[in-house]
Amino acid sequence: MQNPPAILQLCVGNMCLIFQTFGAWVKFSSVVSQKLVNFLSNPAFRFVGVGIQRDVDKLKRFYDLHVTNTINLPSLAAVLLNRVELRNYGLKGLAKEVLNMEIDKPKEVTMRNPIDDCWRCDPNWEKNRQRLADCAIGFGKQAIGGRDGRIYVVTDSGNDDPVTPKNGTLRYAVIQDEPLWIIFANDMVIQLEEELMMNSFKTLDGRGVSVHIAGGPCITIQDVTNIIIHGLHIHDCKQGGNTNVRDSPRHLGFRTLSDGDGVSIFNGSHIWVDHCSLSNCYDGLIDAIHESTAITLSNNYMSHHDKVMLLGHSDSYTQDKDMQVTIAFNHFGEGLVQRMPRCRHGYFHVVNNDYTHWEMYAIGGSAAPTINSEGNRFIAPNDLDSKEVTKHYDAPESEWKNWNWRSEGDLMLNGAFFTISGAVSGSYANASSLVARPSSLVGTITTTAGVLNCSKGSRC
Repeated sequence: MQNPPAILQLCVGNMCLIFQTFGAWVKFSSVVSQKLVNFLSNPAFRFVGVGIQRDVDKLKRFYDLHVTNTINLPSLAAVLLNRVELRNYGLKGLAKEVLNMEIDKPKEVTMRNPIDDCWRCDPNWEKNRQRLADCAIGFGKQAIGGRDGRIYVVTDSGNDDPVTPKNGTLRYAVIQDEPLWIIFANDMVIQLEEELMMNSFKTLDGRGVSVHIAGGPCITIQDVTNIIIHGLHIHDCKQGGNTNVRDSPRHLGFRTLSDGDGVSIFNGSHIWVDHCSLSNCYDGLIDAIHESTAITLSNNYMSHHDKVMLLGHSDSYTQDKDMQVTIAFNHFGEGLVQRMPRCRHGYFHVVNNDYTHWEMYAIGGSAAPTINSEGNRFIAPNDLDSKEVTKHYDAPESEWKNWNWRSEGDLMLNGAFFTISGAVSGSYANASSLVARPSSLVGTITTTAGVLNCSKGSRC
């Protein structure tokens, strides 16, 4: 099966125009889309490359883009230099033979991930904050958060009033009905009195400052859509509830006892949690239940916690059968025990993550979830009884052997092993959301997982 091209790069001389196509094509404005269509199909423009016809065929197949005038560079070189053998040369070989030059892509180009490549090289990221919304990949790629709204600046880290929040506080911002891109005026620690009830179309953007949500109830995403959480330290989250909490300017409701998760997603959709650092919460670090779907959890650093991530409410709650979650480029680090993630019913793409610590197991599940593990690095603990990456819950082998769990291109170290199950030809189409990089690159891809140290006026 072919994978959709992720990047369309058009170069003239040393100037390049790069489109992030996979996961972002539907987000292009109609003006940009039509200009690109016209440009590619114009016979006056000739596109030259190595193996270019394969790329042209993919653009036609996946995006219905037509490239009219192409020429294969090795074929051209073979004709002009009267050397038939050049037809089989790649770009590096042609450069050596024709120009006597050695070319290599810099490691920072070949070893990063597409989310970071989309925005981190921009020294003006602070002036273009909302561009981040166009960089999501995976099942949560449509999450736009507050991209289409104004920027709101949190200036007050205290005075958290769950019933009548004050302008300038984080709670006041997240309950508004309008889209908002929420940033923070300075470094701050926010200890919430009750769980933070998010309204739809909101972004929490902690870049450029150090923002901790800690020491109280934390973030709840319930019955809402289009949420982006980026660059926050979320830790030491507690239970809250048995009181009234406002979730919009128009609605105040009684909340029962909350779970004490870092991020709790309940019937939420189009959610993206990226470059956050999470640890030491009462229940889960990130839990998604009750028909939540279209979620990407990426570039996060998780540490010092027992039950890390629950995806799916219960074995009997079959409404979670359509849940789709991408877990990509995360570092599961020191002091973790289990559930990275623990899945039920739905479809889960676990790709290019670094698993350096677990005590019981890394990936588990029950109720026949489909788990597609690709290009991860698993470093097993020294305990001989904890080498297995996987745990099939609450079913005899005669039942779980039919669940579709596969491991493709994963790197198993220190005795780690993955117990596959399901049919060899089992379908993973609904559990595939992006192109996996080789597992040998995972250490580099995830080296900046967690909150970034971004300075205004320079690359992040």
